[in-house]
Amino acid sequence: MPIPELVGHRGYPRYYPENSLIGIEAAIAAGARFIETDVQITRDQVPVLFHDHDLMRICGVQGTIADYTFEQLQQFPAGEFTRFGYKFVRTRIPALADLSALLARHLSVTAFIELKRAAIAGFGADTVLECVHRALAPVIAQTVPISYVLDALSPARPRWPAIGAVIDRWREREQDIVRALRPEYLFCDVEGLPRFGKLRYAGAKLVVYEVVDPHIAWRLAGRGVDLIETFAVGELRSALELLGAQA
Repeated sequence: MPIPELVGHRGYPRYYPENSLIGIEAAIAAGARFIETDVQITRDQVPVLFHDHDLMRICGVQGTIADYTFEQLQQFPAGEFTRFGYKFVRTRIPALADLSALLARHLSVTAFIELKRAAIAGFGADTVLECVHRALAPVIAQTVPISYVLDALSPARPRWPAIGAVIDRWREREQDIVRALRPEYLFCDVEGLPRFGKLRYAGAKLVVYEVVDPHIAWRLAGRGVDLIETFAVGELRSALELLGAQA
């Protein structure tokens, strides 16, 4: 059985600040051909890589991404001080356009771009998609918009060659909206999967998040999962290669 492809979940956050360019580069260097990142929109409508609803955990300041302009956000460190201390004190929240430039240097890498609820609620799906599409235009074929907000993916369909629906529980794949979207990728939480049986969804590659245990990843691949999303891409790849050699 071939080793499943790995997705660097927010880059390589085991060792680097999440959603940072340095972390994404490290995930690629560790063998990831897929990465996943989160996108929100600043007050002046610049798409940036950021997961949380507020800035406190990553930047140590009050407020949300939408409360600040991009220039103002560049004044805040984004090095996750509580985890890394001063090691990444110079790290800043990257613009999505910076990721576009990075992908242009790594043409074999595909990026899953998660459109966050906060951005869609604050600016509307059309504005978010327009901002994201504009930033990614030079590398659009290397990107796949994904979201829990499934309604937001419908207008993305004409603009991207592939889209990805995100669900928490396997049974949610039966929703009418998922069927109507016909996603090329279907993401599901590992905790929401049935314990046994094959995992298939017609026309879509299956991506399971968040997995760090190589034995779980190996079993999921045997059940039909195509990609494994992980915070520890290097360690998981090494462990899977060992399992593959022993199989």
